[in-house]
Amino acid sequence: MKTYMPKAEEIERSWYVVDATGVPLGRLASEVAKILRGKHKPTFTPHLDMGDYVVVTNAEKVVLTGKKWEEKVYYHHTNYPGGLKATVYKEMAKKFPERVVELAVRRMLPQNKLGRKTFKKLKVYRGENHPHAGQKPEKIEVQKYREEE
Repeated sequence: MKTYMPKAEEIERSWYVVDATGVPLGRLASEVAKILRGKHKPTFTPHLDMGDYVVVTNAEKVVLTGKKWEEKVYYHHTNYPGGLKATVYKEMAKKFPERVVELAVRRMLPQNKLGRKTFKKLKVYRGENHPHAGQKPEKIEVQKYREEE
């Protein structure tokens, strides 16, 4: 018996909307990365881009657990000598909440050409509104964070 290998023309792509309100950043990113990669499909093939498009709304309402709000740090380098810059999550979330979600998802995708191609299917927006209503996206629920009682 031969293993079925889907061809690039046979891949069907869907659109999904995820509301990030009250969802922990890591949980949101792992669910979105799974859909972008296509791992939720029975025809998943590791060397092909099988994934669907994902629209994340309310990026500014994503939550972090513990003390990560003050202690999580994002680094980037300016490519000049001594150009390592550090930004605390609190500042990054106020200025660029979309970038916080994008970075979390990008780092959960493969670090190669396929990962870069897959990442382009992610659309992140601040607030409820997005310009992809014409694609009739399906709504997906991600488990929200519960406070210990």
